[in-house]
Amino acid sequence: MSTALDILSITGPIYLAIALGYACTRQGLFGKADMAVFGKFTIHLALPALLFNALSQRRVSEILNLPYMAAYAVGSLAVLLAGLWWARKVLRHSPSYSSMMAMGMSCPNSGFVGYPIMLLTLGPVAGVVLALNMIVENFLLVPLLLALADSEHRQGRNGFMAWLLAVRQALAGLARNPMIWGIAGGFAFAWFELALPAPVARTVNLLAAASGALSLFVIGGSLVGLQTEGLRSTVAQIAVGKLIVHPLVMAAVLFWWIPVADPVLRQAVLLSAALPMFGIYTILSQRHGHGAVSAAALLVTTVLSFFTLSALLWFMA
Repeated sequence: MSTALDILSITGPIYLAIALGYACTRQGLFGKADMAVFGKFTIHLALPALLFNALSQRRVSEILNLPYMAAYAVGSLAVLLAGLWWARKVLRHSPSYSSMMAMGMSCPNSGFVGYPIMLLTLGPVAGVVLALNMIVENFLLVPLLLALADSEHRQGRNGFMAWLLAVRQALAGLARNPMIWGIAGGFAFAWFELALPAPVARTVNLLAAASGALSLFVIGGSLVGLQTEGLRSTVAQIAVGKLIVHPLVMAAVLFWWIPVADPVLRQAVLLSAALPMFGIYTILSQRHGHGAVSAAALLVTTVLSFFTLSALLWFMA
């Protein structure tokens, strides 16, 4: 039986690194612009290197876990649709505002927060989990939500075709995503059982090693200056959807519909659902004028996730 100290040894370093990023930025040691630079380094170099390493050093049979991907996709999609229904039919919000709320409830921070937690909790399988999550998020969840957010600006009989075009454009944008290239490259090396030359491999290892701490530091620094005044009702609903509803729905999917045989991956999919929303949540929402509420939701949900994740880890122990 894990003690509270055992749980704190997992979540403590994660959120202390986030707090350090927040404190250093709040005190002026780094600026918000510096966080953007650090974030670009993490997204364009460190995380792609990490994904490449995690996949290229395993057999293909260890990577392609279809039950895991199906459970993660179905559970997240169910929360996405429920969030859209709640925002559109009950709260009567616009398509773009509803999309913003649903995105906050269903799209976890698998890279910046999830990977460090998985690494401390589950070990080397964390990299594979990150890659599988990224595939579902980037090829299913995010394109659907972005296309819906754009739908209120399209009118006429060709609205459905325009929606399909928006989905296709979102998917085409993945070709410029360096993390997708990291996944594709790692999978190709695993498939053909290739290996990098030693100097190149060591360079990739160095870049990958920088991803964990730097990504958490960036999350903390990015929270500086975010406000919640006047947005508490919407923020509370998004936080409950992300931190409580999402993991509960995922548990139901695992229990009644799509069982995942591997106990480690079963824990991974539950932890993934319990993560706060991803770091680019605010950036994507700003396109439609919802930057303030999404930033407030990111702040509150990230802080509260320390307690909800700690409780989930204690429950799973």
